Amino acid sequence: MTMDYREMMSYLKTETVRKQFMQLYGTQPDMIEAQIARHTELMEKHQRFFGTDKPIHFISAPGRMEIGGNHTDHNHGKVLAASASLDTLACVSKRDDSFVRVRSEGYPLIEIDLRTLDPKENEKGRTAGLIRGVADKMVQLGYKIGGFEATVTSSVVSGSGLSSSAAYEVMTCAVFDNLYNQGNMDFTVNAKISQYAENVHFGKPSGLLDQMASAAGGLVTVDFENETPLVKSLQYDFAGHGYAICVVAPGGSHANLTDHYAAIPSEMKKVASFFGKSVLREVPEETFMQSLGELHKKVSDRAILRAFHFYKENARVDAQVKALEEDELEVFFDAIIESGRSSAMYLQNIYAFPDKQPLTLALALAENILKGCGAWRVHGGGFAGTTLNFVPLDKLEIFKKTMEKAFGPRSCLVLNIRPFGAYEIK
Repeated sequence: MTMDYREMMSYLKTETVRKQFMQLYGTQPDMIEAQIARHTELMEKHQRFFGTDKPIHFISAPGRMEIGGNHTDHNHGKVLAASASLDTLACVSKRDDSFVRVRSEGYPLIEIDLRTLDPKENEKGRTAGLIRGVADKMVQLGYKIGGFEATVTSSVVSGSGLSSSAAYEVMTCAVFDNLYNQGNMDFTVNAKISQYAENVHFGKPSGLLDQMASAAGGLVTVDFENETPLVKSLQYDFAGHGYAICVVAPGGSHANLTDHYAAIPSEMKKVASFFGKSVLREVPEETFMQSLGELHKKVSDRAILRAFHFYKENARVDAQVKALEEDELEVFFDAIIESGRSSAMYLQNIYAFPDKQPLTLALALAENILKGCGAWRVHGGGFAGTTLNFVPLDKLEIFKKTMEKAFGPRSCLVLNIRPFGAYEIK
């Protein structure tokens, strides 16, 4: 949508935009009004920061919820995931040169010269690395890039377990695509570009789950067995069946956890290497089980347990998908709970330090409220971050009060599944 500042200001208040906001953020009237105000405020900041008279674009990408398949993607497994109604949102205007200038809420101005796309050591772990990394991979794949100015805000809070970095990468890729290409990039390509930026330029060894769920949108199951992941969309109205999806952030710190995260795929791949393979998906479960005696002499017990989790978790994803397709919600919830127990016992990603166990505490509180009527499990990478919970609507108030009494205001987020991945307001 090509509009200048004043035209866009008026357009945000139209019924056309309201309908888009309802799909992106939910149907509650107060939510729609809040999004109109949010977009308007962001555009006013953009005008104040950059003073541009060029056309304005609003482009966003959602955070992601991992529903099934905890730590399976990096060994080419299966996942069940969904995009969340929280997003990273950019107000963008095109430049006539190769410079990118970005002002993210709460952060100083970033300036990047796209004439140099090689990874920079001082951009590891920084937003500039994500932007340069996306541009780098797009050029490698034959896409056009160019300068832009952007003012960015995000409801996908860093450390929330909803993958703020993936949302930022997917959004940045969509900015380049909409400004300099056809704006119709396949979401799988966006996800792979975004993963490259995170792995190579940002320096985080992630699988493809986060980026794929953000880029695809909606509720999807993804099989990472082959180079081109197999993605299948699902439809299920949890609210219509009387359940809210809640993510609880109990306040754990991600500091000093990089080695803990990296050890999970590394140890799984050590087991695969014993069989002459690069990832566990290439090793049949029967072969793994029959070789435990010899394997036990070559790798750590924890590596074997993590491999055991991988095989059982892969099968659980299929069971979860089947349960949703057949509308067997109790079977689905049993698989969610079983997944969480496997993560705790075998994957061992609930805590890194015995004296700091906020996720364990959040799971204990959830089980106390939801046992027999809902489901709970670790969400995403683990160690810190969040838990995922399916809460009956008649227990939602007490669930929120319990979690926020323990972990503070807004520690319990009620989320909708967003049907779109990267999106430009049209």
